[in-house]
Amino acid sequence: MNVRRGSLLADAEQVEGLPIIIDVLRAFTTSPVLFSLGIESLILVSTAEEAFALREKHGCLLAGENNGIKIDGFDFGNSPTELLRLPAGELNGKTVVLRTSAGTQGVVAAMKRSQQVILGSFVMAKAIAAYVRQQNPDTVSMVAMGQRLLEKAPEDEACAAYFEHLLAGKPYDHYAALWECINTPLINGWLHGGAEHIPPEDIFLCLQRDLFDFVLVAEMVDGVIRVSKVSTDQTG
Repeated sequence: MNVRRGSLLADAEQVEGLPIIIDVLRAFTTSPVLFSLGIESLILVSTAEEAFALREKHGCLLAGENNGIKIDGFDFGNSPTELLRLPAGELNGKTVVLRTSAGTQGVVAAMKRSQQVILGSFVMAKAIAAYVRQQNPDTVSMVAMGQRLLEKAPEDEACAAYFEHLLAGKPYDHYAALWECINTPLINGWLHGGAEHIPPEDIFLCLQRDLFDFVLVAEMVDGVIRVSKVSTDQTG
């Protein structure tokens, strides 16, 4: 298996084989949290306008952000903490449309070159590695989407390094990765309450490894990008 690694939108547009689009803070941590809270379906879009059109047509809930801030008119932002504070059962059976500044943009780009795209983050990493081994593609393309597509983000690069460890046996030190992430000025500021739209709890949740035993796989279905929850045998 050839494991390729890239960063930012340009590399998402050039994926080969089976793509893993990585967005740790926060889109692809928020996504499995949504499924853990009982949603039926998740749709990814590039723009707020697409999201509003889907709500108008199908009555979906809308989640996401622009430049990190919840979009006006959306039901939720892009915060796992916000979702976990909802009353129990609030999301059971719901369809949610997610739009973010980095993660969903990467999936939209990668879908132009692949029939399926894996949503990548620390919280699903071992399950994702098991799924990739089961699929046994000739090539895996990991793309760390970075901070709003503008620059590399340490948490996404660390997650890509963890995938390289799981899939190709490369060395990886999670303690060192965590230390680098939390001492990055931007993340350190968020940890100390520097952004109202990013609760400090989000950072702790997003940097946890291997919390979920399922994978989220995006495919084009009836003209929209639908995400399915796929359970895996992590011993495979």
